[in-house]
Amino acid sequence: MLQQLLSKDFQRKRALAKASHPVMQEYLSVPLPHRDTLGNVLELVSLDLETTGLDPRKDSLLSFGLVNIWHHGIQLKTAWHEIVRIEHDIPESSAVIHHITDDLAAEGKPLEILLPKLLQRLAGKVMLVHYANIEQKFLDAACRELYGSPFVIQTIDTLNLAQRLLSKRNHSTQSGDLRLFNLRPIFGLPMYKAHNALYDALATAELFLAISRELQPKGKYRLKDFLN
Repeated sequence: MLQQLLSKDFQRKRALAKASHPVMQEYLSVPLPHRDTLGNVLELVSLDLETTGLDPRKDSLLSFGLVNIWHHGIQLKTAWHEIVRIEHDIPESSAVIHHITDDLAAEGKPLEILLPKLLQRLAGKVMLVHYANIEQKFLDAACRELYGSPFVIQTIDTLNLAQRLLSKRNHSTQSGDLRLFNLRPIFGLPMYKAHNALYDALATAELFLAISRELQPKGKYRLKDFLN
C-alpha cells in the first residue's frame, strides 16, 4: 500500500484530480509508463536545462534542449532547442558558462509559450537527465507558478547510473568525475561542447545508451532497472 502511495502514477492521478489549468489537466491525464515496460518499447526524452543558477526560487530558466530515444536509438529528427526570454540581466558568472547573453535571451520566447509545448513532448514519456535535481526542481517550480500544479514524471538519472556502474567496476571517483563532460571518455564517448542545452541532451542520451549496454548487454532491461 505504501509503495502504491509513493508511486509516480499515484502522484500523477492525485495532481490531476486537483489540477485546474487546462495545460496541466492535459499533461497529467496521460498515464506514465509502467515500471515493467521493456526498454525496446520505452520512449525516453533526454532533456537538459541551462539556468542562471541552481535555485529555482531566485534563478531563471534560460534554455532547454531535448531529443527522444526510441528502440535503443537516438531520434535526431526529434531534437529541439529553445532560448527562454527573461526580463532581467543575466549574471556574468552564469553567462560565461552557457554563453547566453542578455541580447540572446531577449530574442527568446516567453516561458508561458514554451512550457505547454515542452509538457506535450514529455507527456507519457520518461525524462532522461544528468543530475535530475536541476530539471525536476526548475520544471516543478515553473508548473506551480504558471499553473498551480506539480510536475510529475518518471525520471532516469545518468549520474546515478554512472555511479552505480563505476562502483560495479570498482572504479574510484573524485570530485568532478561524475560531471557529464568528464564521464564521456570513461565510457568511450568523444568529447563535445558542454553547456549548450541541446548538446548536453544529446550527450546524456549517448551516455545512457553506453551505460545501458554495459548494465544490460542484451538490451532486455525494464524501466524499473534504471528509475531514479
